[in-house]
Amino acid sequence: MRRLFPLRPLVLLLCSLLAGTGLTVALAGAATALPLASGPEGVPAGALPVTGPLVRPFEPPPEPWLAGHRGVDLDAEVGSPVLAAAAGTVTYASTLAGRGVVVVDHGATRTTYEPVQATVRVGQVVAMGDVLGTLQTGHPGCVAAACLHWGLRRGSEYLDPMLLPALPTGPPTRLVGSEEVTAARREAQARAIAAAAAATGDGAAPLRVGSGQGGWLPPVSGPITSPFGMRVHPVTGVRKLHDGVDYGAACGVPIRAPLPGTVTEVVRHPAYGWRILVDHGVVDGHRLVTSMNHAQGFSVSTGATVQRGQVLGTVGSTGLSTGCHLHLMAWQDGTLIDPSRLS
Repeated sequence: MRRLFPLRPLVLLLCSLLAGTGLTVALAGAATALPLASGPEGVPAGALPVTGPLVRPFEPPPEPWLAGHRGVDLDAEVGSPVLAAAAGTVTYASTLAGRGVVVVDHGATRTTYEPVQATVRVGQVVAMGDVLGTLQTGHPGCVAAACLHWGLRRGSEYLDPMLLPALPTGPPTRLVGSEEVTAARREAQARAIAAAAAATGDGAAPLRVGSGQGGWLPPVSGPITSPFGMRVHPVTGVRKLHDGVDYGAACGVPIRAPLPGTVTEVVRHPAYGWRILVDHGVVDGHRLVTSMNHAQGFSVSTGATVQRGQVLGTVGSTGLSTGCHLHLMAWQDGTLIDPSRLS
């Protein structure tokens, strides 16, 4: 009979060797050691790089080679200081594809910031909150006057930077199960989106828009079956912000442009399905952008100029959807708002 090498002495030897390098090992069954003062993917601490609200969330593509939004956009004034989200070393601080980009390496992960006029140099060590540069204009698809596009990567994998914690202090470590980690991350994302919509509560006054353009036109004719606000997602079962309103309409019903504008994006999204974003420009003194989601498809493409009432596509049930409907979203001056207020 073959004699097996005793496992316990080997584990103890490995742990002692790791301890000699300053590393620690936590053995707790299937639990995960989650530092309360750390980011979820090895970042030592997390903080927002600018103080503005989230105007576009992390929207990873279903496949790596497809289009998607591989970071988040934060609204901020041009010239605002852009801060390091965590301690690390600057590995890039120059122009890339016509935009200023700064990359900070944190070891297991790295964060990216653009468009930024860098004030740091490659090789410089920065602490969380150190100024990396100042925000510039020129981020494509920004729904505000200026946006910081903030990214988080682990190797070639894109992660949601809004999942980094905002508080850099707390007890050193506690043990939690993987389900609790997942739930905490989902709640963090929901809170981040809800913060962007904090000014749009129940009882908010209607917004009269487009009076000189024929008035606001609902994109489909039908009742609102799910309002804007916190709810339990019907597919995922997660309580989170319902970031628009749902219109009850049959598949194949035409989706029409509510106001004149320019199509800025047509994409197949894993959650929103086929979606379109339309920039209506300045309407009655405010920048207005709308998005129609879960469509069967669209008959217009990015860059197209559309008129009020023009057919953009047809109602569907693509993405995370339980049936045919239209999910309408809206941003005013870069802030997510309740579309049912538009009239």
